[in-house]
Amino acid sequence: MNPSSQIAMVILAAGASKRMGEPKQLLLWGDSTLLEHSIETALDVSANHVYLVLGANYKTLKSKIESRPVEIIYNPDWEKGLGKSISKAVTHLKNSNLKFDGVLFLLADQPFITSDYLEQMIGAFKPKKEQIIATSYVDGENGVPVLFDAVYFTELEALNEDKGAKQILKHHKQKVEILFSGTKNIDLDTQTEYVHAYQAKFKK
Repeated sequence: MNPSSQIAMVILAAGASKRMGEPKQLLLWGDSTLLEHSIETALDVSANHVYLVLGANYKTLKSKIESRPVEIIYNPDWEKGLGKSISKAVTHLKNSNLKFDGVLFLLADQPFITSDYLEQMIGAFKPKKEQIIATSYVDGENGVPVLFDAVYFTELEALNEDKGAKQILKHHKQKVEILFSGTKNIDLDTQTEYVHAYQAKFKK
């Protein structure tokens, strides 16, 4: 990556965790929480700016991470789903005084994604080449984290539902590059998934 290029890292954490039964962002992960772990992972990357999209349980989550050097974006329409959080984030980036060459989205409930892998994604990015860099998992799925060139900001800003950016990936599939994460695609949506992941990580 050109060291002078600007990459915004955006952690998406606005959901209500209905299937979990409690805010999963605050579930313990080692000595911290899932949300704090995702923030630290992002901050360990040599990207320029880290943003956090919050929605449900906004005041509670904000109070837990106010000391962290991340910029919080509030999504009051979080119930509309992931696409709306992406849209809010991109609108915020476009309205800032900074000019970004791309945006890297990651989720707060993917604790096995490492800062080294995110560095690999950013290292593969070449500004103004219309790249989309998505993640492949050992179970064959492709998805988040995903890095979009700024040329896609208008399409990302137009998202308004819970499918995230999948339709953009499909529409521009010839532009999509896949990097292998070396992990399973584990989104922690239920207590069972969380317990299994925690035990796999910390109960060896």
